[in-house]
Amino acid sequence: MKYPHLLSCIWLAALFLSCSEEKTYQLPENAESLLHGDSTKTWKIARRYNNEVRMNMGPCFMSYRQSFSKDHQVSDNNAENDNCGPSLVGNWEFKKGAKGDPYIKISSPDIPELLNTDKDYKYFKILKLSADTLKLSFKHTQYGNTSRTITDILVREDLDIGDRYFHH
Repeated sequence: MKYPHLLSCIWLAALFLSCSEEKTYQLPENAESLLHGDSTKTWKIARRYNNEVRMNMGPCFMSYRQSFSKDHQVSDNNAENDNCGPSLVGNWEFKKGAKGDPYIKISSPDIPELLNTDKDYKYFKILKLSADTLKLSFKHTQYGNTSRTITDILVREDLDIGDRYFHH
């Protein structure tokens, strides 16, 4: 072979490109029951990231709970906690994005006020769903109309998670 190093370079480039493609997360067959349990399942935030930077978890994050019900209702407990804002009450459903990625679509008249949008629904990309963990990401417009990707790692409410209270 006249240029063996060229073949090696092409092979390495093809390997790199195939490995760098993001694979679409596939929901487990029992995704609904993993999300809502037997009837209603409550999740708490274990960690939150803002554009891949871990966020501090103050009292509102520490006490935040989100419940998904078998009848496709969703709610949180914000209003039950001092100075944490209004609660969200709405409906949830699984959806697939254009690339086949799984999402939870939450519809509620509360969403425009709570999430600074003009739509009454929001899509949350599912990165992981198991009996113990729900990892979601979503775009959120913050101060100065800057769009950021928020990633929440939620766990079953009854799990004891170390280092939830994070300050750097």
